[in-house]
Amino acid sequence: MTRFLGVDLAWAEGSASKPANESGLACIDETGRVIDAGWARGTDAVMAWIDSLWEPGAVLAVDAPLVVHNLTGMRLCERETGSRYGSWHVSANASNLGRPWAGGVAIRRRLEASGWTYTDGLTPVDPAAPSFFECYPYTTLVGAAEFGYVDKRPRYKRMGTSLPPDERRAARAAVCDDLIQRIWRLTRASPPLDLGSHPVSDALVTVPSPLVDRPYKHREDLIDALLCAWTASLWWHRGMERCQVLGALDGVSELGQRPTIIAPARPEQRRDDDGARLVTAPGTSAP
Repeated sequence: MTRFLGVDLAWAEGSASKPANESGLACIDETGRVIDAGWARGTDAVMAWIDSLWEPGAVLAVDAPLVVHNLTGMRLCERETGSRYGSWHVSANASNLGRPWAGGVAIRRRLEASGWTYTDGLTPVDPAAPSFFECYPYTTLVGAAEFGYVDKRPRYKRMGTSLPPDERRAARAAVCDDLIQRIWRLTRASPPLDLGSHPVSDALVTVPSPLVDRPYKHREDLIDALLCAWTASLWWHRGMERCQVLGALDGVSELGQRPTIIAPARPEQRRDDDGARLVTAPGTSAP
């Protein structure tokens, strides 16, 4: 039975004087059972966790820039995140060689050295080979109808500054608890995800979201890892029927790798090669 791994990777690798932030980790199978879930700190620990769950044909989705070869600006996949999902309040941070974080690139190199195959979503991968790709949980939340977000992403991360800090944290926790209930309902989805099948993921449901920033971030990282794992499952089960490749027309690196994001997509979030919307969203007109 195929395993689907998700890593919400801390982009900065850390140092001896400043440890890396936590990375969220999750692994599920075809039935939606959570095989493992938790956290790790630093590239070595993340790789050790991935190695412990390796199997032929496993699929791994990583929330971090994996292929970066542009000197400045944004990668095409990041620009397309904004142009295709911007109406749902989703955009992406810029990644380039001038930025200080390179955790995703480091993980990609180590995965390839361990026998994993990077896929840009365009070239077929040997079904027996473990493969990995870049994903972005926000696109999953608004691109997959299973979550029920019809017009914009949930603000379970940054709530803005319009409310006082205490009210902001309470509002953030309420949004997060609502998101967890939506993920809980994936037990009956296709593909499924059963939060109750592992004590760590089950605690998301049984324990309210904390208000204090650090434990809240701890929870948020696990949620994103589970979303990454479910995205890997959706890609494996449904492919381009349910997902699109952002950055498909970008150039390749000197190693022949194309920087892409594989993102769940509703019909109105898709574009043709010229950037025109393929299907108009209800109640709107094509640009």
